[in-house]
Amino acid sequence: MARTRSIDYPTWTKRSFLIGISLFVAGLLADVIGSTYFGPLPGWEHTLFVDMEFLGIFVALLAPIVFGIVLPLLE
Repeated sequence: MARTRSIDYPTWTKRSFLIGISLFVAGLLADVIGSTYFGPLPGWEHTLFVDMEFLGIFVALLAPIVFGIVLPLLE
């Protein structure tokens, strides 16, 4: 008899969503605080923080769809 390992989809959904929100907030705060305290940021830092914001939004929107809807239906 084969044992299958089931994924706890609600936990994965919540944690992935929180990771996405955390990335967004960290990128936003770092960009705003960095510009406020240190003046204009170098291009690579500004790009990094903006990419963190976009990646955070992408993860926060995609995680509930993937872990909350698609993967439980495929199991």
